Amino acid sequence: MKYIGALLLLAANVALAQDSEITNSLPRAREMSVALFNQKDFTGWTFCMKDNADAMATWSVTNGTIHCTGKPTGYLRTTQVYSNYFLTVVWRFVKIAPKADNTGILVHIQPPDKVWPECVQVQGRHDHQGDIFLMAGAESKEHKGKDANTPIPLSGDSVENPVGEWNTAETACQNGKVISFINSKFVNETSDCTINSGFIGIQSEGGEFEIRTIAYCPLKY
Repeated sequence: MKYIGALLLLAANVALAQDSEITNSLPRAREMSVALFNQKDFTGWTFCMKDNADAMATWSVTNGTIHCTGKPTGYLRTTQVYSNYFLTVVWRFVKIAPKADNTGILVHIQPPDKVWPECVQVQGRHDHQGDIFLMAGAESKEHKGKDANTPIPLSGDSVENPVGEWNTAETACQNGKVISFINSKFVNETSDCTINSGFIGIQSEGGEFEIRTIAYCPLKY
């Protein structure tokens, strides 16, 4: 009986160790999910738009959904700083066109606000969701030696749903790693990031899109 109990304890410790460090599997050990978007308004969020453009001409909330026209460029970001978390964004393109098919999820945004800030971007561009950009001086192990406009590409083919259908973009940020999952499938990761905490944001960059969920889970570590 003692031997069986020891085995069970060992198994539990192994499971906890797996949960405490994210891998290319969706993490299991999370605390209660917290909604960052209340489906009513932009409480808890602020904006940075190119040339100080009117953010309300670009961003709106209707029927519990954020709508972004994609023009002009800029971003919506949290007013609170986050680190070590699992982020879920459920979004879809309303329509796309040449040079009007882009957005992105920004994590670890550093002040000052500008277009574009120092951060890590999980690409939202159509057919490229999950590419990872290191922006405005941010760096990582896998990106070193690459041009600032060159992303860490997807590990395989795009797993994005067709335009008009909802996609679930999940991003795990922990201990210098940023790992991207699209529609529950691992697509990309980077490690040894030079920034590990900051604001969370969504880009306006040409594509017209909607968001119905933005939520995060603090990761145990």
